[in-house]
Amino acid sequence: MAHHLSAIKRIKTNKKANLRNRQYRATLRIALRRVREGATIDEKRTQLVLAVSTLDRLAGKGIIHRNAAARKKSSLYHQIAKLASAAAA
Repeated sequence: MAHHLSAIKRIKTNKKANLRNRQYRATLRIALRRVREGATIDEKRTQLVLAVSTLDRLAGKGIIHRNAAARKKSSLYHQIAKLASAAAA
């Protein structure tokens, strides 16, 4: 158990931040899943816009690293492009 008031406060604020960050990450996972599981390419594209927005917001807040956000966005864009080219062929 912490003995200093500042350490006690830090434990409380860390717990709050942890809960908030878990909620953000859960929201991100849902957004990414919706892109992957979209029924049509148009639906996937609309969900992609929302997922990219979520990734940018979380990277800006420092919830995830900006390179991790860029990597995830790139992966999603490649998946959509692959499906679009397969549908066009």
